[in-house]
Amino acid sequence: MELRDSVTKDNLLRAFAGESQARNRYTFAAGICQQNKLQVLEAVFLYTAGQEKEHAEIYYNDLKQAGCENVTITANYPVDLPDQPLKLLELAREHELDEYKEAYPFFADKAKEEGFPAIERHFRQIAEIEKVHADRFDRFARLLRDNKLFVSDVDTGWICLNCGHVLTAKQAPAKCPVCSHDQGYFIRLELSPYEK
Repeated sequence: MELRDSVTKDNLLRAFAGESQARNRYTFAAGICQQNKLQVLEAVFLYTAGQEKEHAEIYYNDLKQAGCENVTITANYPVDLPDQPLKLLELAREHELDEYKEAYPFFADKAKEEGFPAIERHFRQIAEIEKVHADRFDRFARLLRDNKLFVSDVDTGWICLNCGHVLTAKQAPAKCPVCSHDQGYFIRLELSPYEK
């Protein structure tokens, strides 16, 4: 079967569009978090948005193999209406789980059935990454919901995302003692993407 004549071609476009829209939704959510002085959540959304952009590019490159200049599909995509950081984290988790559990496994099975093993592999690999995203959003939603985003029951390492200052305390400071940025810039050291 030729890719241009396959259902996999349509699924690639659905995935490309979905990843592109997720990137934008997460960028918009980051702006809402920044307005709420939750720069750590802004960073989480932007970090994930960058990964969604890469997923979109992978699907786009797969789609280019079909040799089609225009592809038409009908699909549903979420619009996240709330402007509350907690609700946006919860919705993002649900969207990621849908890709992990439903959409991408279905697309992978169809790609396998139609004889496109490399595309099947991309759908399966990216589905696993979407699970990581869902877990990340869930972790930060729980911390925010439980009023533990900047507070710990035990001494914890905290890092300022602006200047890199690290301290150990049960609570992130109201202002960074080095750069004077708000508490919203602090993240638990173990949750920083570039630390242990």
